[in-house]
Amino acid sequence: MSTAQRRRDYKGPALFSYGFRPFFLSGAIWAAAAVPLWAWTALGGPLSVDRNWHVHEMLFGVVGAVTAGFLTTAVPNWTGRMPVIGAPLAGLWLLWVVGRIAMLAPGGVAPWAAAVDSAFLVVFAAVIAREVLAGRNWRNVPVCILTSLLALANIAFHLDARFNLGGIGERVAISAVAIMLALIGGRITPSFTRNWLKAHRVAAEPAAFGLADRAALVLTPVAMLLWVAAPDWTITGVCLVLAGASHLVRVLRWQGWAARKEPLVGILHIGYGWLAPGLALLGLSILAPEFPRSSGLHALTAGAMGVMILAVMTRATRGHTGRALEADRATIAIYAAVNLATMIRVAAPLWPSALPLLLGLGALLWALAFGGYAAAYGVMLVGRRR
Repeated sequence: MSTAQRRRDYKGPALFSYGFRPFFLSGAIWAAAAVPLWAWTALGGPLSVDRNWHVHEMLFGVVGAVTAGFLTTAVPNWTGRMPVIGAPLAGLWLLWVVGRIAMLAPGGVAPWAAAVDSAFLVVFAAVIAREVLAGRNWRNVPVCILTSLLALANIAFHLDARFNLGGIGERVAISAVAIMLALIGGRITPSFTRNWLKAHRVAAEPAAFGLADRAALVLTPVAMLLWVAAPDWTITGVCLVLAGASHLVRVLRWQGWAARKEPLVGILHIGYGWLAPGLALLGLSILAPEFPRSSGLHALTAGAMGVMILAVMTRATRGHTGRALEADRATIAIYAAVNLATMIRVAAPLWPSALPLLLGLGALLWALAFGGYAAAYGVMLVGRRR
């Protein structure tokens, strides 16, 4: 039975007919709730979540959910193997839900809560590895490695809270996701742009894969590996700045401005483009320690990860539910909100006197972006394909 035939034969709830449906919806809802929750605490609210919880839930809660939604949908197309749908998908999603509940348990993260939370990414990485390797889809073995690194990073994050490992779990997770964005974002962004330009008979065309792409895909893992191992070395800062510059060159070669009339395409370039200042600013914070490191971290996380997440979620949801691949007003508003939230969060440490105001405003815009996705796209995610 083919992948498409199995999907057609599926008679259960629409929510569990594709991996993107439950994970995109719940990931967006959690992103919209978790950041304001953290901001409220940071500004003096009567809650007990701390910075570690905020970092964890963004990297392993939100990014973990969206990565699971994307890959459980895409991998069957890459391998030709059976999709994870129905009860197995519901079980995987419930592991994620239980993990979020465990991370909110009062009194800090107990060993049992850490174990429950870690289970989701371990099982998810195993599922992806099984499918890619069984399907002999060697091109995507790096994706297996990166999802496994994300699962290991989550375990290291929990161990770090008890044994002070120097934040290695956080750095490994950010590095794994950044490399995944460079790898997968570097495929889909020029591909979707080329398809749109061809369909609309625009003469421009993204440059073919070449030396600039290879440079970005070599410099990024090298820079991130150095950052994981030696986050304060000068050579690490230099490599991060060079990696950022390589992504700027790369994204400019894709001629995203030629597809500016379709925000659904343009946002992919903006999301990928955030890798450039994210890596460069992170490197600058090492070379010039007076520069706030959080600016580079938020350009990478809120910018590259957050914007690309919404870019992929909106496009995949519209395409897989039978909607036109065109951004409506709600989608454009979502894109504007997440980019404004990122710019504010990157700038906030540079303006200490206005930090509380900027934190609150950034959190509000972030919540509007992801909450807006859940509101505008939720009906598509829970309903049958048109």
